[in-house]
Amino acid sequence: MNVRSPVFRLSALTLLASVLLPPAAAQGVYRIVGPDGKVTFSDQPPPATTPARPSGSVTASASSGAGSQLPFELRQVSSRFPVTLYTGRECAPCNSGRNLLNARGIPYSERTVDTFQDGEALKRLSGETSLPFLTIGNQRIKGYSDSEWTQFLDAAGYPRQSALPSNYRRPAATPLVAVQADPATAQPSSAGTSGGSRAAPAEVPVAPPPQNPAGIRF
Repeated sequence: MNVRSPVFRLSALTLLASVLLPPAAAQGVYRIVGPDGKVTFSDQPPPATTPARPSGSVTASASSGAGSQLPFELRQVSSRFPVTLYTGRECAPCNSGRNLLNARGIPYSERTVDTFQDGEALKRLSGETSLPFLTIGNQRIKGYSDSEWTQFLDAAGYPRQSALPSNYRRPAATPLVAVQADPATAQPSSAGTSGGSRAAPAEVPVAPPPQNPAGIRF
């Protein structure tokens, strides 16, 4: 048998080419999403009218604002068990409770109780006007106790050490009852006064406000 015959050489070259050259399918497969959302695969690139977007662009755009958000686990806990702290002026236990939440990195909202209306609203929430008052989800804790607050925060799943990002900014404290303008103190309209000037109303002495208008106990 002549091993150097043309037929043998052609078969050998064909076998060598099949080993060295990759199959056409391995050269590149494109994932194409149509206008209707249907996904197809092809060895041809998509049309130039719909240029392929780099795979990392969606992740980059989604994570551009991630620095201002809470970590995933902390965000999950705070959405299930939001924390709200009710405080008042010159309230030492309120400061202690605020320091505990800050040191532990608890995201919370603060409501201030300074007016009579605030005190009435607090009484409807907690049944009394003592401060501080803390809510963790549906749990309501009256007064400050380091061990009790820690126990409830642990049970809710909040981390023991702060996991807040470095650029996190706590929301400013807001009054428990939104301040609204008293319509009785509004200036009268100038309409209908062309007939003559009205006499100025007599001044009524105003009593000074009490030291603690909300009747809050610390």
